[in-house]
Amino acid sequence: MLRNKVFSVINIVGLTTGLVCCLLLVLYIQHELSFDNFHPNKDRIVRVIMEYSFNGNKPVKGNWTSTKVLPAFERQFPEVESGVRMNTFWTSNVVKYGDKLFIESNFLFADSNFFNVFGYKLISGNPSQVLKLTNNVVITETSAKKYFGEDNPVGKTLLIGTRQMPFLVTGVAKDCPDNSQLKFDFIASFSSLGENQEQTYFNANYTTYLLLKDKNSIASLQKKIEPFMKKEMKNEKGTYINYYLEPLTQVHLYSPYDAMVPNTNIVYIYIISGVALLILLIACFTYINLSTVKSIGRAKEVGIRKVAGANKKQIFWQFIIESLVITLTSVIISIAITIFILPLFNSFTQKNLTVFNLLNPSIIASVLILLFTIAVLAGSYPAMIVAAFKPVKVLKGAFKNTAPGNWLRKSLIVFQFSISVFLIIAAIIIARQLSFIQNKKLGYDKEHVLVTHLTQTLVDKIDLVKSEFKSNPDIISVSKTAWEPVSIISGGHIRRADLPPSNNMNVSFSPVDEDYVKTCGLQLIAGNELSRQDILDGSKDSNNYNHIIINEAACKALGWKSPQEAINKKIFFGDGPGEIKGVVKDFHFASLHSLIEPLVLSSANWGNTLLIKTSGKNLPQTIDFIGKKYKAIEPNLPFDFHFMDEDFQKLYTSEMRTGKVFNLFTFIAVLLACLGLFGLAAYDIRQRTKEIGVRKVLGASVSQITILLSGGFLKLVLAGIVIASPIAWWLSNKWLLNFAYRINISWWMFLLAGLLALLIALITISYQSIKASIANPVKSLRTE
Repeated sequence: MLRNKVFSVINIVGLTTGLVCCLLLVLYIQHELSFDNFHPNKDRIVRVIMEYSFNGNKPVKGNWTSTKVLPAFERQFPEVESGVRMNTFWTSNVVKYGDKLFIESNFLFADSNFFNVFGYKLISGNPSQVLKLTNNVVITETSAKKYFGEDNPVGKTLLIGTRQMPFLVTGVAKDCPDNSQLKFDFIASFSSLGENQEQTYFNANYTTYLLLKDKNSIASLQKKIEPFMKKEMKNEKGTYINYYLEPLTQVHLYSPYDAMVPNTNIVYIYIISGVALLILLIACFTYINLSTVKSIGRAKEVGIRKVAGANKKQIFWQFIIESLVITLTSVIISIAITIFILPLFNSFTQKNLTVFNLLNPSIIASVLILLFTIAVLAGSYPAMIVAAFKPVKVLKGAFKNTAPGNWLRKSLIVFQFSISVFLIIAAIIIARQLSFIQNKKLGYDKEHVLVTHLTQTLVDKIDLVKSEFKSNPDIISVSKTAWEPVSIISGGHIRRADLPPSNNMNVSFSPVDEDYVKTCGLQLIAGNELSRQDILDGSKDSNNYNHIIINEAACKALGWKSPQEAINKKIFFGDGPGEIKGVVKDFHFASLHSLIEPLVLSSANWGNTLLIKTSGKNLPQTIDFIGKKYKAIEPNLPFDFHFMDEDFQKLYTSEMRTGKVFNLFTFIAVLLACLGLFGLAAYDIRQRTKEIGVRKVLGASVSQITILLSGGFLKLVLAGIVIASPIAWWLSNKWLLNFAYRINISWWMFLLAGLLALLIALITISYQSIKASIANPVKSLRTE
């Protein structure tokens, strides 16, 4: 190691880099795969998914249910032991204690057996009793310190909600694990909501989890649900409802329906696992190549050892032990570096991985197996070659000119650059798709729109709120709604008034006011926006009349040939009559994974989300102005807000995170491949020292020799490009199929990746080629 400092450093740096990348990615993958594994009942818990449709229309599915599902299933199916209902769609609530007042974003209401079904740990309180009574609440350790300091919170009272209802603290729970699909800082008794109805399967505003008696009964229970629901809905003509069961441990990676924590597609775990494996292979092949190169320079040493009496076995184990020392050094350094940069990696991936994750027995075992595997593979090949040569030939220098295995070294380079080109192509396509998502015209304007929560006090004074806010010249418009245009998840049904009830059609919908179209920047292509009178007509206690705006998809689905033809047409929306006031151009009210479906913007007067469109100028002053006006009208509530584009980014959390990880490790993989190429170039040039000297004596120029030496390596890189391109096209195309709206894969992406690979390879080779070309031929020939 000391005599060959350059090669030793490159070997250790290359192997260490590969191991660090592999360890980080393994930690990341392990964390994703471990979601919800901490629950003792994990194999017996399932989440209920609702599917419904009207009159044979395309079914709509989602992770929502009514409160009737759990008690109905408990009575009907012996497989169901118990279950939990909770609110996971609206989790913000106001919490006050003394002079401390906060809007908490992780406030759940859940059934009393929550802590018996799930594995969240209580520090104080009885799991069966803490949520048994109305207006009981359990808080986490962090929340307890936030509100009560070092005092015992059990038995104290918190004021919850805008009406400041008293809730008794009955227990303290440990903070939710980072790998949990449910996140709560407060969890209150479900009975406090007063929503425990069993009359209908609609009003599906809650999430239901079932605890089964036997983990093997999921399939048998699933078969019973559809016949049961057909009996339940026999009096509801044209209405179809069914439920599906998702095992708890599969929700995070396999479900298209997010829990409280955004899901990760299992495809992205496969992608990251593949990157980790490819980086490790590149690092190992680089190490093998460099070890082989180094062994060439030790041929005479081995010859002398054999003359002095060393046998093949001793020489073989000498190389293996030296390889083990270098590998062990790399492993120790890589673990230290991984621990050091873990906080940075957490920030990069938005995870909370800890050093203790490295102590996982599976990771330790994998590292040890990897250590010996690399050491044996990297040491065996050069050891077998060198140990097999006869001392006389080695000492005469025959080894230099006849060393076998050149085909293997070149094959490793081709393989390394095939991986590198594949990763470069994939990185380009992923970056283009993510850029497409960021820059695609969505049909609404998400820039400089503040989103805040409305209390009932603010809803009752909405005209005053809007008037006060719009007195600032930098506030363009203000709108009250239930859903931002980024994500509209409410559903309903609509039909033309000239058609019978059997023609009801599923639609997504959101209640809006007269300023929604302007605030969100929607494009009205026919008719008019809603008026103030339209909103009043839609909010009457009885005989309400729905004035609605539909999108182009709804217009076509309802059978009108043009948007203009739909204006003023009579409809039934839900069970109420109404008419179409306007048609807006289709906009993406869900992620680009989904096609644009029919949508209704209704004049129904409910919803507690306020959208504030600003000019973007003097933004800090504008936010300060809004905060002061907000506090003036609602002094008992802190002003809390976020921007609409933040919610848009949340739709693509998995894609953005995977893209960043992929790009970073693609860059590292290419660097490692260059190290391997550097090693092979060094070996090749060392073997051709005499040839280069002769060529220079005969008049070859520096450029001619450089081209000669580089040409062979560039052919290897070209071979890698040819191998990688079709594989990259096929896999990238499969990934893009996850998006309803996606880019087209173009030829220039492959050309760019190939040119980048060739340029990187040329730069790597050129240093040694030029160095050999300008060397004094007299010295090289004399030493030969």
